[in-house]
Amino acid sequence: MNIAGFIAKRIAFTREKSFSRFIIRLAAAATVLSVAIMIVSLAITNGFQYTISQKIFSFWGHIRVQHYEAGKLSNAEETAIEKNDTIAQMLRAHPGVQSVNSFATKSAILKTNETIEGVLFKGVEKNYQFNQLKQFLKQGRWVNFPDSGYSNEIVLSVYTAGQLKLSVNDQVLIYFIPKDGSAIRARKLTLTGIYKTGIEEYDKFIALGDIKLIQRLNGWKPEEIGGYEVFLTDYRQIDKINDALFNTLPVTWTSKTIKEINPNIFDWLNLQDTTIILVLVIMTIVAVLNLITCLIILVLERTRMIGVLKALGSPNTSIQRIFLYQGGIITITGIVIGNLVALLLVWLQQRYGLISLQEEMYYISKVEMRAEWWHFAIVDAGTFIVCFLILIIPTLIVRRVQPVKAIQFR
Repeated sequence: MNIAGFIAKRIAFTREKSFSRFIIRLAAAATVLSVAIMIVSLAITNGFQYTISQKIFSFWGHIRVQHYEAGKLSNAEETAIEKNDTIAQMLRAHPGVQSVNSFATKSAILKTNETIEGVLFKGVEKNYQFNQLKQFLKQGRWVNFPDSGYSNEIVLSVYTAGQLKLSVNDQVLIYFIPKDGSAIRARKLTLTGIYKTGIEEYDKFIALGDIKLIQRLNGWKPEEIGGYEVFLTDYRQIDKINDALFNTLPVTWTSKTIKEINPNIFDWLNLQDTTIILVLVIMTIVAVLNLITCLIILVLERTRMIGVLKALGSPNTSIQRIFLYQGGIITITGIVIGNLVALLLVWLQQRYGLISLQEEMYYISKVEMRAEWWHFAIVDAGTFIVCFLILIIPTLIVRRVQPVKAIQFR
């Protein structure tokens, strides 16, 4: 019979009100809190990074392929490249590539009777997969593309439409600014849809329309485009796939990840990793100190029991195991309940959005939580290993207890 385990269970699970029972429950509650906070923190950081990065990827793709120009700004108009079906098929056939879309951009000014707004007009083709942007569409619909000519429709952001005081189906004058300094050319377009990403850099400047309009204004041939947007099935492979694609492109072409094009946003997102490490370290320290303190109190509170066991001939190692078992009960109970609490909190936030944010500052309107299995694995394994190693410290007090003095201890 495992005497140490039997005694530890009797102390931990006794129904009688005792100080030992209170201390064990207090220690378990603190462990639950630490484990739950660590898992929720990981879920929040992961959800925050994932949601914002997916907004950016949905709008611009994961990788952009276009003509190579040294020192070119990310929001500058592209130099035309000719569509190459061989390269396009090669891009689509690469493992990990979901879709490839043609695009082109051109600087423009939108004008109404009351005000003007500068935008970057992004032209796309008829086969553009607008389903990737459906989460952003707030009113109306996306652009319809005619079989011949170009579409006279445009989609604006909530911000731009608000500044211009436009509603769906209103008409707006758009003035395109040529790069060569020639005369500004105007078109009248119909607003068919209004979107909102929550990312200021996009909502204040991007308008969506037909790439054929840009081709006509630039004097491009029908097969000339600004570049390709490459969408991936797994964003975590973005650097690996970009390196592979870059080596297969013509010499005058280049490929860049959206992280290279918009480094500020992704650098800001990466800073969250430092924050979460700090939270994990602090909560681990709290859990460890809590467990050590509680076990020391338990050892001191059970001094007479230790003295009696020693007087009956029980070795130090056997008595130490009693408190190791108690520490294990506290740790495992805290981990299991902590996981359940974390799952409940994540579900409540995902379902009801209890915690909201200022979208203008954080790019999202509520706290996004994305819990993955490795969050639980890391926190649970780390908590168990660290706590088990630390449990040895309080049990060393057992070796210093003298039976005669311990029995008289009150």
